[in-house]
Formats: sequence, C-alpha cells, structure tokens
Amino acid sequence: MTERELETKNTSTNVRARIDSFHTINEKQVDDISLGIFYNPHTITLLGVSIALLIYFAFVRDNGSVEANIWSGIKICIFFFLVISSLAFPNGPFTRPHPVVWRLVFGMSVMYLLLCIFLLFQNLDTVKNIMYWLDPNLRNFHIDMEKEYGVNCSDITIERIWSHVDIFALGHYLGWLFKALLIRHMGILWAISCMWEFTEIAFAHLLPNFIECWWDSIVLDVIVCNGLGIWCGLKICQILEMREYRWVGIRDIHSTTGKIKRAVLQFTPESWTSVRWLDPKCSYMRIIALMQLVIFWQTSELNTFFLKHVFELPPNHPFVVGRLILIGVIVAPSVRQYYSYVTDTTCKRVGTQCWVYGCIMVAEALLCIKHGRELFERTQALNIIIWLCIMLVVSMGCVIGCVKWHKKFDKKVDNSSNYHDEKIDAGKKD
Repeated sequence: MTERELETKNTSTNVRARIDSFHTINEKQVDDISLGIFYNPHTITLLGVSIALLIYFAFVRDNGSVEANIWSGIKICIFFFLVISSLAFPNGPFTRPHPVVWRLVFGMSVMYLLLCIFLLFQNLDTVKNIMYWLDPNLRNFHIDMEKEYGVNCSDITIERIWSHVDIFALGHYLGWLFKALLIRHMGILWAISCMWEFTEIAFAHLLPNFIECWWDSIVLDVIVCNGLGIWCGLKICQILEMREYRWVGIRDIHSTTGKIKRAVLQFTPESWTSVRWLDPKCSYMRIIALMQLVIFWQTSELNTFFLKHVFELPPNHPFVVGRLILIGVIVAPSVRQYYSYVTDTTCKRVGTQCWVYGCIMVAEALLCIKHGRELFERTQALNIIIWLCIMLVVSMGCVIGCVKWHKKFDKKVDNSSNYHDEKIDAGKKD
C-alpha cells in the first residue's frame, strides 16, 4: 500500500469514527430488542387514528364558540406536530423506556422554543392577555403576594426552621438528586451548588425571594437539600454502575411475574456509562467547556425565577411546574450530548437536543430581559460583574482542584485503567 493510499484510508477511518460518534449521541439505536411488540412499526395504524381524530374534531364538535375553536385548533396542531415528531425526529442518546419517548421530548422542546420566540415578538400586555385567556385566575395574583424569607434572621427556633421544610424543600432535594444523576461529578455539583448562593446574593436586589436568612441559605439549602440530594444521587449512580445489565426477551420468560418484572425494567436504563468529566490530561478546552457548563446552569436556573417574577406566576402554577418538568426531561439528553462533545475527540458536532436547549436558554433570557425592562433597569452592574468574576474563579478552581485531587488520590484507578487499556490494545493487535 502506497503512502497516499494509507493516508486516504486513515482519513476515511477518522471520518467514519466521527460520524459514528455523533450518530451514537444524536440517534442511538436499540441494539437488543427484548420487547418486540413495542418496537414493531405502527405507522399505518397511527395515520389512520390521526385522520379519524381529525375528522371527528373537525365535523362532530360544536364550533359556535370562537375561543373554543381557536383552542381546539391549537391542540390538534400540537397533536399532529408530536405525531410527526415521533416519526421523524432523532432518538437522542437514550433508548429507555422507548426511543419514541425521546423523540416526543425533542418535539416538545422544539415547540417550546418556537413559543418563546413567538412571545419575544409580542409586548408584555399581549403576553399577559394570552396567559389570562388560558387561566383567568392569574388576574388576581401579583408577585408581592409571595412569601418573604429574609426577615428576623436572628429569631432561630425549631418551629421556624421546620416551617421552611415544606413541599418546595422536597422539590429542592429531588431537583438536586436529579442533577446528580445527570452530571455525576461531586466537584462540579458542589461548585454549582455553592455558586447558586452567590447568584442569589447578586440578584437579590431584583428578586425579593432571593433574600434569605443565613441559616436558610447555608444550612437548609446548601447542606441539607443540596448536600443530601447530591449524596443520594451519586449513590444511585454507584449502584447503577455496579449493576449487571442482562436483558432477556419477554418471550423467553415463562412466568407471569417474570414478564411483569421485565416490563417494569423497561423504564430503567439500558446501560450505565461511567462519566468522567475530568482527567489529569484534560486540555484547556475542557476547562473552558466545564466553565461554560457552570455558567449555562446558573443562567437556566435564573430563567426559572425571572420568568415567574416578570409574568407574575405563583410558584405552584401549572405553567411553572410544567416548564420545570419539560426542562428537566430536555436537560437529560442535552447533558449527555454535551458530555460526549466535550470528552470525545471524535465527536465534532454537538447533539441536536443540546443545540435546541441552548436556544431555549437564550430565548428565555431574552424574553425576561425584554418584558422585564422596568425590573432590569434597577440592575446594579457592579453586582453582576462581581458575580461573573466569582463564577469564573469558582468554576476554574473546581476544575483545577478536581484534576489535582485525581492526580494525587486516584493513581490506582489510573494504573488499573491503563492496564485494562493495554490489554484491550494487545487483544486488538493479536
């Protein structure tokens, strides 16, 4: 083989590796189908049902009310968009409980992005009228009705501390457990957790509910809710990493109990990849990427509170809860795709779900800035500059500290992994 042919072969191999790497995170296929009934194509059936529903709602329902007609038309458009999403959009990096679930999640993320862009071109009164049309009760709610936390901080009693352990504290804990399952790195998680307290201080002059007593912020938030959520989430990750994944076809199971158990296992991960954001040989680009992750995470969290404040929504409103659930399911494949893009040198493109989520994050921030112009006119620029500097220092310190910790205390892991890699390479040579 000539030198030019060898170079051409290596180039084609590298291109194929990049394509395969991107394909794995953008549209992963089901390798071992063990529940065949759920993976058989039903496109003709879906087409027939969709057309039947369209005919029914177009001709049978009463069309005397203009508002009811508009609302029905919107719901049918959403339904057909999600149907097309389930057929045409990529699976993403996950295949459990079923690829169609993640195609629908991608479809909902695209719809939410388009909604944010549409609202970005409306004025505040139009946006509020749309919300009042969807829920007339919002006319009676104003943001000054929210509970205040940062008063009489010297009054520390068991009863007062216990009064702060409410449903929102449970949601706080579950949120950090979910974040731990997504990020799977204690150093990064604690950096984000501590950084959020600085974020609350920096934006407290804009959002009154960010004003908290020191014991509420440090003890209840950072140590109890965040710390317990991070610890439980990482423990679950350790259990899933040690778990032996043996998928058996449901037809091969003879007992009814076994079939039910296998059906329930469909909602657990197909496999569990050990995530390693940092290693002693990581380049400066990975450090920058992790700093971006911390900043993006803080921005996404801020969007939640600013949207609620600018558009005057109660914390337990379906709009707020629904958005949190949607963002939660969108973030799962997005973080996975971002991780592959950061750590896999053969992956030259970020996944489509991660791309869409990045657009959503920016669109939400622009939405808050445009419609909350009066609020942001009170922004103290010095606070924001200091906040950005602290974020950069904390994230950089986290990355450098984790790398040095890994070099000093995890040498055995590196040696064992290197030995394992050498065995694999030797096997390939044989």
